[in-house]
Amino acid sequence: MEKGVRITNPRYQQIAADVASKIASKSYSVGEKIYARSSIASQYGVSAETARRAICVLTDLGIVETEIGNGVIIKSYEKAVDFVRHYHEIQTVNNLKKDIQDSMERQSKELQFFNDCLSKLIEKTDRFRSINPFTPFEIEITQNTPYLNRTASETNFWHKTNATIVAIKRETKLLLSPGPYAIFLSGDIVYFIGDENCFERVQKFLYP
Repeated sequence: MEKGVRITNPRYQQIAADVASKIASKSYSVGEKIYARSSIASQYGVSAETARRAICVLTDLGIVETEIGNGVIIKSYEKAVDFVRHYHEIQTVNNLKKDIQDSMERQSKELQFFNDCLSKLIEKTDRFRSINPFTPFEIEITQNTPYLNRTASETNFWHKTNATIVAIKRETKLLLSPGPYAIFLSGDIVYFIGDENCFERVQKFLYP
């Protein structure tokens, strides 16, 4: 189904169903004469041709019969009930189709909105990194590293990771530019800079 297409019944079918509903609800009795074609057109605000087609539907289904010079006569209550039931079942199916279509359109719009937001986020992140190329990474020193209580120089930290340590947070103190002789103690937060793959290398180095 093309996007934007709405499921609906022709106007003459809607009018036929409405007249049948009035018969089914016994607003009209079998044998009773109802308004002429021109009156139906006026009541529903449609053309005479649309009114004629509505009457034709009811006539073909045996709900009414048209007598020349005598208008439209109610013929069958039971067939009116069957038509209304069938019409409502079709409407229910059409409504379900429309709900599914609307849901798919909403999901499509939400997905597009998400993609737009993601694109903007990536763009702003890349722009931020270009403006702030030295935003540091951070990693915590735990008992699991084999380099505990050893210096950056002893472990060849820079040569193995190509990362430069710019600070170490130790308890309540922040040691700026600690140099190659800074010792890795448990609980330290090490701040370092490097390329985009730097963090992965440092992590594998400290926790092989």
